[in-house]
Amino acid sequence: MMRTLFALAIAACLASPLAAETLRMAVTTSFHNSGLSDVLLPEIAKDTGLDVQLVVVGTGQAIRLGEAGDVDAILVHSRKAEEAFLAAGYGTHRREIMYNDFAIIGPSSDPATIAEDAETATDALRRIANVQAPFASRGDDSGTHKKELALWAAAGIDAAQRTPDWYKEAGAGMGATLNTASGLNAYVLADRASWLNFANKGELALLFAGDPVLFNQYAFLPVNPAKHAHVKAEAAAMLEGWLTSPRAAQLINGYTINGETLFAFNAE
Repeated sequence: MMRTLFALAIAACLASPLAAETLRMAVTTSFHNSGLSDVLLPEIAKDTGLDVQLVVVGTGQAIRLGEAGDVDAILVHSRKAEEAFLAAGYGTHRREIMYNDFAIIGPSSDPATIAEDAETATDALRRIANVQAPFASRGDDSGTHKKELALWAAAGIDAAQRTPDWYKEAGAGMGATLNTASGLNAYVLADRASWLNFANKGELALLFAGDPVLFNQYAFLPVNPAKHAHVKAEAAAMLEGWLTSPRAAQLINGYTINGETLFAFNAE
C-alpha cells in the first residue's frame, strides 16, 4: 500500500509542470487601467515561464516600493522621479518601453472653451482656472499627478489659487479619478489609454491633446540587487528582454480600442 501511494506521489510530481518563477513588478494604475497588462502577462508567462505579479500603484508609490526592495522592478512614467531613483542607486538602469500621451478630458459643454480656444496645455489650464470650472486631480503623487502639477506651475497657477470649491483631489488612481470627473462633470488630465478604456464617460469628452508637452513615456527600471540582495535580478533581466522584443512590439502596437492605438512601442 505504501509503495503504491509513493508511486502515485512520484507520478503526480512528474506529471505536474514546474512552478513558474514569480516576479513582482510595481506598475502605474494608468498602465493597468488601459487593459494592456491583460494582454501582455499571459504572453510573458507563455514565452518566458515568468509569473509577473503586478503591484498597481501610482508612480510615486511604485518608486518607494522599489527603494524598499518590495518589488523586483518598476514600470513607471515620470522621468525626473526615475532619474532620482537611479541617482540614489536604487535602480540599475532605465529602459524605455513605450509611450502614449496625456489629454485633457472635460464636460462636453466645455465651459472653459479649451477645445475651441486653447493653443497649449498650459493655456487650457489657465482657462479652466479663470472660470473656476470643476477639475478632478489624482492628488496621489503618480506620474499623471506629477505631470499635472508641472503643467499648473508652467501655467502660473499655484496651489493657493487652486481652491477646493473647484479643484478636487481624488487621492486615487486613474480609473477612480475619471469616475470622480464623470460624477462632477469636471475637467481632468488623463493618459489617453486609460480614457479610451474607461466605460463611465458620462458627459465627458476628450477636449485637448496634441501639445508636445503631453508626451508620456513609460520606462522599465530593475531594482538594484546591490541595495537589496533578495531581488530577482535574473528574472527582471528576462522580463526586460521580453518587453523590448519584437513580440512585445507586435502586441503593444497592435493593442487597440475602437480602432485607436493606445501605446506605441519605442524600446531600442
